[in-house]
Parts: sequence; structure tokens; C-alpha cells
Amino acid sequence: MAEEKHEKDDAGAAPSGKNPLLVILVLVNTIAVGAIGFFQFQNHKKLNSVTTAADVMKQDLEGGGEHAAAAEGGHGEKKAEGHGGGHGGAEAKAEVEGVKADGLLYPLEPFTANLAQGDGPRRFIRISLVLKFSKETKKEEVDARKPQISDTIISMLNAKKPEELLKKEGKEYLKEEVKTSINNFLVDGQITDIYYVGFQIN
Repeated sequence: MAEEKHEKDDAGAAPSGKNPLLVILVLVNTIAVGAIGFFQFQNHKKLNSVTTAADVMKQDLEGGGEHAAAAEGGHGEKKAEGHGGGHGGAEAKAEVEGVKADGLLYPLEPFTANLAQGDGPRRFIRISLVLKFSKETKKEEVDARKPQISDTIISMLNAKKPEELLKKEGKEYLKEEVKTSINNFLVDGQITDIYYVGFQIN
């Protein structure tokens, strides 16, 4: 009887032996969830700090409005006042569509292109650009030439190896190549600068 009672006591004590393991699992799970939450928060902060096309255009317009005012007298002052006013939805919409300050700012939609085969596996680039045109450029012509502009840029990227574009000199050289090629088929005005808003090679 004593042996049977002892065996029953052992059987009753067995489930309580699993409790520390359960506590450890819950602890590990809590730490993992906390770590995931922390990394997601850091990633969210990083994404919010990325410069957008609207930011680039806004900075350029703020700087360009002053130069335009100095160069054009009264007309320039009106332009500067028009862009320097409130920060409402109308201004943001005007910036995205491309406004003339000391030139036409024209954002292109982000696109992906294959790069030339390098030493390793096939790689591609995700790129977002804002093109800056001279004052005399007509937005209607740029709109009409948009497919031609995109085709020119993609063709150039297809010919580039990843290692070329990873260098600062390679990025600057690409800008010059794109400017020259697009300026060859523009009738009114020309590209004066190109801004990289997004540039990611995978």
C-alpha cells in the first residue's frame, strides 16, 4: 500500500515539473515579440526619414523662388509669394505636378529595371527620379515625351553593371548620360539637373 501511495504521489508531482518549462517558453515568446516590435518601429522611423520627391521639389522651390525674385523683379516676387504661402493641399498638388520656380520639376514614377550581368547573380535596380528642366521647357512636351524618357533611362540602366552604379562616380555619370540623351530629342528647353529620390540595387 505504501508503495502504491508513493507512486501516486510521484504521478501527481509530474505535471507541476513542467511549469518552469512553460514559464521559460512564455518568457522567450514575450522577448521575441518585443524584439520584433522594436525592429518594426526602427524600420518605420527609417522609412519616414527617406526623402520623397515632394521634399526635393519643395526644397528646390524654396531656394529657387528667391533667385527668381532677384532676377525677374516684380514678377519674381509674385512667384515667390505664390509658392511661399500656406502648406495646404493645393501647394502639395502643385509641387507634385511640377511647378516652375527657376525651372520645371518633373517627378517620374518609381520603376524597376534589370542591370547588365555582373560577376554574381542577375541583379536589378529600383529607382525614382525627379527631372529638372529649364524655364522655357513646356510641360506639355515633357508629358508627351514621358514614354520616350522612361525608355531611354531603362535602356541605359540595362547596360550598366551593379558595381558601376554602386560608386558615387557611376551615379553622377549616369545623370550626365541621361541628361544628354533626353536633351537630344527635346524641342523646347532642356534638362538642367536630375535628382535621385530613390536608388536601390538588389
